Amino acid sequence: MKICVTVREYARLTTSPLEKQSLDKATVSISVFDYLCQLSVEYRTTGVNLVQEINRTSLRLDNYVGVIETPCGTVLEILPKHVDDISDVEASRQLLCRMLQVILKLPAPREIGPADIKKLRSPLHEWVIEQFLIQLDILFKRGIRFDYQYLEEEQRYLHGQLNINAQLRQPPGRQHIFQIRHDVFTPDRPENRLLKTALIKICKHTQVPENWRLAHEMVGRMVEIPLSQQIPADFKRWSSLMLMAHYQAIKPWCELVLGENMPFSVRGETRGISLLFPMEKLFEAYVESCLRKQLLQGAQLKSQVTSEYLCKHQQKPFFQLKPDLLLKWSNKSWIIDIKWKRIEDTLYAYSDNSGVRNYGLSQNDFYQLFAYGQKYLGGSGEMLLIYPQTKYFSAPLPVFYFSNELRLWVLPFNLNEGLLILCPEIHLPIKMSTGESS
Repeated sequence: MKICVTVREYARLTTSPLEKQSLDKATVSISVFDYLCQLSVEYRTTGVNLVQEINRTSLRLDNYVGVIETPCGTVLEILPKHVDDISDVEASRQLLCRMLQVILKLPAPREIGPADIKKLRSPLHEWVIEQFLIQLDILFKRGIRFDYQYLEEEQRYLHGQLNINAQLRQPPGRQHIFQIRHDVFTPDRPENRLLKTALIKICKHTQVPENWRLAHEMVGRMVEIPLSQQIPADFKRWSSLMLMAHYQAIKPWCELVLGENMPFSVRGETRGISLLFPMEKLFEAYVESCLRKQLLQGAQLKSQVTSEYLCKHQQKPFFQLKPDLLLKWSNKSWIIDIKWKRIEDTLYAYSDNSGVRNYGLSQNDFYQLFAYGQKYLGGSGEMLLIYPQTKYFSAPLPVFYFSNELRLWVLPFNLNEGLLILCPEIHLPIKMSTGESS
């Protein structure tokens, strides 16, 4: 029986016993601790910091969310840290599932939709498994796609077309063997091989009885299909023809199970179904996807624009400026920057007796936005800084003035509804949403 440990971003994991376990601190086995440290060392060279070691018995997770299955069988589920409540596991899991569904353009689940994910009581990877099995069952009802495969072989009987050149080269004593070539109508094609491979992986790692039963039943219906030996290559050969249209709904779920649809993944036969996403990038992609659906006609939203630089050095551009989003409508432009951080509209912090409220905002972020405003907006216009909406930050902050011509709005984004909270003073080409809910 596998052990599941559920925590959230920046949680502290220790091998020492704790009086009370929560989403922010938990006890893990020594094998899990050593594996996380080893995994962190492997990926640190690529700029990925999975954990921060505190001492020989404790470590702190970084801002990655998802699921890691260790070789010893422990499933570590890491959820977003967006509320202060450290007991509402289902709400955090619901949010993560919704965000993944939006940014990965996953088809809407038949049984667990965006408004009803709260029924989830199993870890994230079991939700992915369940949706894969639902889509595979639908695919079976519509029919597995067969295709003709050209074969050249030798048989004791004549079938198809005789390969005359090969037959003439037969050595003495083998004239009774026929060299033939023919087409075979078979389900052995890239899409089916990938589905079979994902299904076998599910059979090994699911812990939900219903998922286990359904997966093993489906394996029996795919017994003629071999496993994929080259998963990335088979995904590249996944057909998008009209005759294969009914396969498109299951493809993203298959990519998730096999670890081919993530910015960062943990691979290996003993590592089960591991899904890891950098939370800041996940939030940026979620906001962008939601905003694109809310744009008014004629508005354009560009991501990661790179046309401007901070300065020039020896006639060459120096220090590229890359805002998260650039919104254009008619002859106006807005710079949008997105931060996964909790701020408070009631927080007072005084610096040098200046009496300025900073709400937990970063001065470096303001320097960065000032540079964006000068280079992309010519020092005149409006910019947006978006943070997740919480009960402490439920409405837009009063406007910040870099100058009389350059202004910055700090806005909350409703994670549950996928809506940007605006106020009447902000005129943007997107559907307006107001409200205090978090």
